[in-house]
Amino acid sequence: MVCPYCKNEDLRVVDKRECGESSIRRRRECEKCGKRFTSYERIEKVTLNVLKRDGRIEEFDREKLKRGVVKAVKKRYIADDVLESMITEIEHNLMNREEQTIKSVEVGELVLKHLTKIDKLGALLFASVYKEFQSLEDVQKEMERISKKK
Repeated sequence: MVCPYCKNEDLRVVDKRECGESSIRRRRECEKCGKRFTSYERIEKVTLNVLKRDGRIEEFDREKLKRGVVKAVKKRYIADDVLESMITEIEHNLMNREEQTIKSVEVGELVLKHLTKIDKLGALLFASVYKEFQSLEDVQKEMERISKKK
């Protein structure tokens, strides 16, 4: 592990917490520059594949999912730890399924379900990318669907 700021390898763990059943959050401090950052350790589990809309199969990538969600809601000011917790819960849900291949549409619906609970406008922003809206009517339908959920 190296400091993301100065690339120094001398770090100390300031705080350690369990995050769910299969991950550990560590707050670290660089001995050289004094800056702090967070790292996560996860138990590597069974490979999960995602069936894309075009028929390709990709290995599930937690970081890709996180980047997509963060990109969609970047102007909504949702706390990083809230998003991290949501992604962890989604990943946990996917890994506990019996199938080893899941459709990308199902992953998107899980994200929408969780985002709707956190931030409805953020969910609409995510849906606009994920569902590839073609018209204003598509946006209106999704707004109505999201606004009905609690």
